[in-house]
Amino acid sequence: MSKVFVIDTNKQRLNPVHPARARILLSSGKAAVFRRYPFTIILQHVVESPRVEPFRIKIDPGSKVTGLAIVNDASGEVAFAAELMHQGQSISTSLSSRRAVRHSRRQRHTRYRKPRFNNRTRRKGWLTPSLESRICNILTWVCRFISLCPIVAISLELVKFDTQAMQNPEISGVEYQQGTREGYELREYLLEKWQRMCAYCGAKGVPLQVEHIQPRTRGGTHRVSNLCLACEPCNLKKGTQDIRDFLKDKPERLARILAQAKAPLQDAAAVNATRWALYERLKALGLPIECGTGGQTKFNRTTRELPKTHWLDAACVGTSTPEHLQVGGVVPLIISAVGHGSRQMCLMDRFGFPRTGPKQSKPVKGFQTGDMVRAVVPTGVNAGTYVGRVAVRKTGSFNITSARGTVQGIGYRYCLVLHRCDGYSYAARKR
Repeated sequence: MSKVFVIDTNKQRLNPVHPARARILLSSGKAAVFRRYPFTIILQHVVESPRVEPFRIKIDPGSKVTGLAIVNDASGEVAFAAELMHQGQSISTSLSSRRAVRHSRRQRHTRYRKPRFNNRTRRKGWLTPSLESRICNILTWVCRFISLCPIVAISLELVKFDTQAMQNPEISGVEYQQGTREGYELREYLLEKWQRMCAYCGAKGVPLQVEHIQPRTRGGTHRVSNLCLACEPCNLKKGTQDIRDFLKDKPERLARILAQAKAPLQDAAAVNATRWALYERLKALGLPIECGTGGQTKFNRTTRELPKTHWLDAACVGTSTPEHLQVGGVVPLIISAVGHGSRQMCLMDRFGFPRTGPKQSKPVKGFQTGDMVRAVVPTGVNAGTYVGRVAVRKTGSFNITSARGTVQGIGYRYCLVLHRCDGYSYAARKR
């Protein structure tokens, strides 16, 4: 089960404890809630010379989801796990929309910002906002976990695939390629590229075999661009036929396979563009960093007979992975990046003119839109207890959105802040 982080009165990091132990400390008045997400308690006293165990945070970066796991290398226990959902695509869409509106204003000769594409300079290592947000999200949560848990090392999946090993499988002088990991790099790449399904029939959830698109008997090679995945029936049926003869009755599928064979991986390209920037920023934290590959991660997960999830992939990153991982009962925290609102001062109509007044100050009566609150309404139509995200109004009459829906007209006097808005939303994945 996911552990609860503990700090003392001086905010000194202590060993995470079992949730039952945390409930005893809270009910007895020896501790109080410090943070809701991730759940952290603070003791009411100072712990002199605490005996803390070293933990390692493991990171499996992804284009859309990044897996995070805090592992005790000595015992193999996964103390905490989380999956961080990025908003890179929404940032890219918003920037494109803003660019289109700006271009429309220029075409219509209305008020607009003059072009600035000739007087801009970009710093060395500049990344697009959608890629920069991924790095900032990961760095933010690594720093938060370091401040709450005695973490002494970092494991990072630096590359998704070992491209050198894929181009030359007979490479010599590299010990890991000659060992039991041979073939894992290439197969993991193909699984990502062909969406884990048969290229010829589209079957999913079946054993897949590496297939040569152009058979070797007809001049085909072992290059990655000539490989795909096929189920056993399709592989046997195709045999040594040319793919154009095999799929002559399915021209659309033939065209898709030939195009996809040479197409790059968009998500892998996004991760590849940010990997070194993320590595350098994590290195600046001062903790030793262990690097691994996606093929090695899959090898560790497969040999330990674990299912494929983002947080389990994170727990299997690197050669430091314990032989036996204790993952029973761990429920990962789902963290979604939602941002801090929009910089747009007012909403526009379809012609690009303001249709609302300028937005007011964010805090209202000590609350802000996005805060998680508990409201206990004693009387009236909305009598009851509500826990959820609040949408503030200048009048002091708020809306609260929970899993049961949205309740309107809750007075600010009945609300108590549980967790301040920090640009993320949280949920617990069901087992």
